[in-house]
Amino acid sequence: MRPIYERCCGLDVHKRTVVACRITPEGTQTRTFGTMTDELVRLRDWLLAAGVSHVAMESSGVYWKPVYNLLEDQGMELLVVNARHVKAVPGRKTDVKDAEWLAELLQHGLLKASFIPDRESRERRELVRYRRSLVEQRAHLIQRMQKLLEGANIKLGDVASDVMGVSGRAMLQALAEGVDDPAAVAGLAKNALRHKIPELERALTGTVRQHQRFLLRSQFHLLESLETEIAALDEEVAQRMRPFQVALERLDEIPGMGLRAAQQVLVETGPDMSRFPTVAHFVSWARMCPGNNESAGKRRNTSIGGGNRWLRTSLLEAAWSVSHSRKPSFFTARYRRLAARRGKKRAAVAIAHSLLIAIYHVLKDGVVFQDLGPAHFEQRNRDAIVRRSLRRLEGLGYKVTVEPMTA
Repeated sequence: MRPIYERCCGLDVHKRTVVACRITPEGTQTRTFGTMTDELVRLRDWLLAAGVSHVAMESSGVYWKPVYNLLEDQGMELLVVNARHVKAVPGRKTDVKDAEWLAELLQHGLLKASFIPDRESRERRELVRYRRSLVEQRAHLIQRMQKLLEGANIKLGDVASDVMGVSGRAMLQALAEGVDDPAAVAGLAKNALRHKIPELERALTGTVRQHQRFLLRSQFHLLESLETEIAALDEEVAQRMRPFQVALERLDEIPGMGLRAAQQVLVETGPDMSRFPTVAHFVSWARMCPGNNESAGKRRNTSIGGGNRWLRTSLLEAAWSVSHSRKPSFFTARYRRLAARRGKKRAAVAIAHSLLIAIYHVLKDGVVFQDLGPAHFEQRNRDAIVRRSLRRLEGLGYKVTVEPMTA
């Protein structure tokens, strides 16, 4: 094969070392650098001195990030490639050979770069991902608090739908401070929960030991700290996402998508959909569709695989939300049709796939989301539904005549 790039380099990146193979018309050179900043600066100068135009590295954990940050904006095209796409022959693997193999593949144009957003987009992504991690920690902490209450025979969750609501927090804080009278604790209920005071007294009758009160106070302090950090992150993210306010409002109009989900999707996919030729490319990149596994004319069952877990989790949460919504929509109708035949989990993945298609068109075309409606499938298969209904009635012994209703 004829080389495409005359001056290129392959980097085998590790935690402490970076093995670089530089290919130029003068020959091939291989050197090993450390991952400290001064060593990476030496690597950058070594590449610039030879006029290297293209650099490729594997997306190995987070170790590629400091290398990418220092080589960015240096006039070189950086390619971060999937390690599964560049595996060499087994049994001949060393760090030097890996760097040489990357350089050779890059030289002949056989590498496909992964999508790496610009620095500002990466900063927004880190903030939103960190906020999601804190939200997950808060959910896990609330589960631990409920587990602690079960150990003390406090059944507050059986009566109150939201244990961490205003009434629930007041009652739990009273228990943590040493209040033993169930009637006094139940009297702290507010609003609609006051109609359940007799049930609350029964649920709050238990045995709360001293160590459980100590643990409950500690968990409350941790919960308040997490909620303070989440609120601060909400403000920072809102400020940084201000240039994309129109896109966020349009994504928020999609059923199941709230503001946080819209922000998560936008920082993961980016607002520019032009890099995806079609919606099928976009869905495939997000790994929200099954792959192909065919041999000898037989198609085998495949899963959606890995992909961006932050994006997938947000889409599946939105899918579960819209599938259980009381407001009928196209997504709820499609979920019920699929769940009856394929199961709830497969139906949720299919709804996430549909949501991703809607997101693509909203961002690319700049249009406002319009729901197809819960009767979309019935209208599309109208004649088939009529024929099927007639056959069932005729099978029961009825003679039916169908006439369309006037408007």
